[in-house]
Amino acid sequence: MDILRFITAGSVDDGKSTLIGRLLYDSKSILADHLEAIEKSTKNKENGAIDLALLTDGLRAEREQGITIDVAYRYFSTDKRKFIIADAPGHVQYTRNMITGASNVDLAIVLIDARHGVVEQTRRHSIITSLLGIQHIVVAINKIDLVNYSEDVYDNIVIEYSKLAQKLGLQHITYIPMSALNGDNIVEPSVNTPWFDGKPLLEYLETVEIDNVVNLTDSRFQVQYVLRPQTAELHDYRGYAGKITSGIYKKGDTVKVLPAGIETTIDKIEIAGKEVEEAFAPQSVTMLLSDDIDISRGDAIIKAAEAITPTNEAEVLFCWLDDKPLQKGNKYLLQHNTRSVKAVIKNLSYKIDVNTLDHIEEVEQVKLNEIVKASIKTAAPLVFDAYKDNRSNGAAILIDETSNATVAAVLFQ
Repeated sequence: MDILRFITAGSVDDGKSTLIGRLLYDSKSILADHLEAIEKSTKNKENGAIDLALLTDGLRAEREQGITIDVAYRYFSTDKRKFIIADAPGHVQYTRNMITGASNVDLAIVLIDARHGVVEQTRRHSIITSLLGIQHIVVAINKIDLVNYSEDVYDNIVIEYSKLAQKLGLQHITYIPMSALNGDNIVEPSVNTPWFDGKPLLEYLETVEIDNVVNLTDSRFQVQYVLRPQTAELHDYRGYAGKITSGIYKKGDTVKVLPAGIETTIDKIEIAGKEVEEAFAPQSVTMLLSDDIDISRGDAIIKAAEAITPTNEAEVLFCWLDDKPLQKGNKYLLQHNTRSVKAVIKNLSYKIDVNTLDHIEEVEQVKLNEIVKASIKTAAPLVFDAYKDNRSNGAAILIDETSNATVAAVLFQ
């Protein structure tokens, strides 16, 4: 049984918590004692209805205590599929946390309040979805009951969002009118929307075909740790441990070590201490090479025939995650998989206006949650791909060396 990873995103009070609660409740994925506790503490005792939002609203108490909340994860399954839900906070100041949850999902559910239509936060979440290359989008037009299940309201929102999607290049989009509170078009088709002939949400999630996001074409392996047991039995053992981020490696392959550019061959590949003939992404392995080469953490091992050149300069997109603004000339630590190098911001090309999607030129600084095209220079060469070509090797983060805080999500262009 395969796993579908998806994220829910939307503005405050668009109904994300209720939607997740409805999916958990109607798929019978709630433990009896948890359900009993929710029933006792439900806010809707006067009408006997269970407040489904309470299934995820434990986070609200933590937020009120001043604890930083990133993304809440929920798990459930049906007879057809397993699911992992990443629930991103809706407040504007928590937009940066969507990057965390959306970086490893197959599908995004963008909630829109039927009363309000497409708002600024809808655009911001959709831009991030586009930048991260999420292939499948469900536009959940929620609270359709509060507009009397109006087909006209639904159609107008579809038209408005379609214009946004076209600008962003989003392709696989599914629109569903729903009421998470009442259960309309969540698990079963709703009699209140006879004009809608699509699948209810859960059926769509169970049947949507997700493309294989693992790149098995481009070989990328970064060394995480050099193993030198130096025991009597393994006196000359020198293994390079790490995770294959993309591609396939076989014993005997001719490879080159970057950034040095030295060629050698793979002598052995081990997984969990056992030798194998081949390994592929996303497996963690230990490679043993035929030649003794000076290799350290962060160095890349790729197949010799592949053309990729280490470089100190790169064009990137930043999603700025820090309260302290980004300015040209600022210096940071760039973490690219296992490689850490010092980096300086050479130029800020433009910011993206989340309302118009226009490029704002002559950027002086970048503030929290803003998205900017920039160029950087690093103290040591990097081996990276464009994010659109190889997600696993095309992303990084910027770290403030003073506070050790992650200040930006980085997508190589």
